[in-house]
Amino acid sequence: MAEAGHIRITEVGPRDGLQNESVVVGIADKVAFIDHLSRSGVAEIEVSSFVSPEWVPQLADAEAVFAGIARTPGVVYSALVPNERGLDRALAAGVDKVAHFTAASEAFCQRNTNASIDETFERLAPVVAGARAAGVPVRGYISCVVMCPYEGPIDPATVRVVAARLLDAGVQEIDLGETIGVAVPADIQRLYDGLAGLLDPVDTTLHLHDTRGTALACAAAAMDLGVRSFDASCGGIGGCPFAPGAAGNLATGDLAYFCDRMGHATGVDLDALFDAARHISAVLGRDLPGRVFRADGKIPTTPARR
Repeated sequence: MAEAGHIRITEVGPRDGLQNESVVVGIADKVAFIDHLSRSGVAEIEVSSFVSPEWVPQLADAEAVFAGIARTPGVVYSALVPNERGLDRALAAGVDKVAHFTAASEAFCQRNTNASIDETFERLAPVVAGARAAGVPVRGYISCVVMCPYEGPIDPATVRVVAARLLDAGVQEIDLGETIGVAVPADIQRLYDGLAGLLDPVDTTLHLHDTRGTALACAAAAMDLGVRSFDASCGGIGGCPFAPGAAGNLATGDLAYFCDRMGHATGVDLDALFDAARHISAVLGRDLPGRVFRADGKIPTTPARR
């Protein structure tokens, strides 16, 4: 096991977690969810997405949610933006960081962004320029870094090419998305072997889905390689509407518990995180898949924070 160190967690539940939910979550409940998460100690919260409501109706209220949250000093509040128009909306809402999507698969890129990979880079250029002028960093997501639901296995060399293009475009953070939850540790090793000499593991963020129950094993393998930044979702909610069968993200509680037991600091307070999970579980009207939440947090032992 790699030496213990700090693990940075970006909480993606409010955006990636909710986007695939059939239950429409109201503004007040989203704001309460995010405010609970702000008290949990996560480093960053991906609040929403400034995409067309036609594509993701669940996130059509991005401006109102940003206006309603109580921001905690030190927490980064970010959002997904697909294009220059989305950037304008995001900057007006006061985002701390923006994220832009592309993919290592042409077929997935078309379904997820209604554009080719080349076209996503055409959209990215004004986003980077505008964000840079505003002093806002840009994260670049690469979806399907291991496998695509339409094209099958993805060559790590393809991921490397896309990552290099993002860096050349001025993106400050590369987020590697294992979008459909098929990876095992050997896949993570191959992925980072393919990036050797371009990106050190410590300079990436890894986004894992737990469709087949292997996300935490993949996170452990990534930590051994030097990865210190991960996306996770409160209670394990999530999934991608453009990736059939993809289940929720790696649960934030599972990742934080594992890191704590292995000597990696995250700054996450599980009790506060459980408050957030109980809230969104009640709103969605169903149990959440996160294992640590189901074992330790489903029933509060102390009154929930308000």
